[in-house]
Amino acid sequence: MRDNNLNIESDDFDLIKSFNSGNRQAFNFLIMKYREKVFSFTRKMLNNHDDADDVTQDIFVKLFNSLKDFRGDSKFSTYLYRVSYNFSLNLLKSRSVKYSRQDDSQDIEFAVDDDISFSDNPDSAEQTRLLEDAFRKIPEQQRAVFMLRFYEGLSYEEISKIMNKSVGGLKANYFHAIKSIESNIKKKQYFKEKYNG
Repeated sequence: MRDNNLNIESDDFDLIKSFNSGNRQAFNFLIMKYREKVFSFTRKMLNNHDDADDVTQDIFVKLFNSLKDFRGDSKFSTYLYRVSYNFSLNLLKSRSVKYSRQDDSQDIEFAVDDDISFSDNPDSAEQTRLLEDAFRKIPEQQRAVFMLRFYEGLSYEEISKIMNKSVGGLKANYFHAIKSIESNIKKKQYFKEKYNG
């Protein structure tokens, strides 16, 4: 594909090849294509809007400087999620050493999916809040697996490449994440009904 025909819909490998040949606009198309996905992932991992914004910028700076080394062994999106996961994990580790985690998660945006049942609670805003609270309480690794599988629809094989974990281990993490979220939601609903009902 000729460089002047490239756009945000172009194949990732065409954009990478063009960028590595000196076309900086091709990198801008990659940013436009993936910035929201990267920010959404890091936002949910970090529970902090400002940190996610900073990490997203750092991720694209790293890509700008290292894209020439991308070998294409996996899809670019898989590689990008791997970088995003590692950056998020590193920040969480440094944050836990330096200070206790700040919680500004009241503005996390979640889409409630039909796969998680809230049969006892028909109020959508309340469902979203319950999911947010439950999601915040699961460990980082389970959170990452849940996001990549549930929200991004990735296969366990793709997640395995991103997180460098076995498929069996990831399935266990996903199962535990679902059970923890369901359990936390049920507890919240129970206490709300018991003490406010």
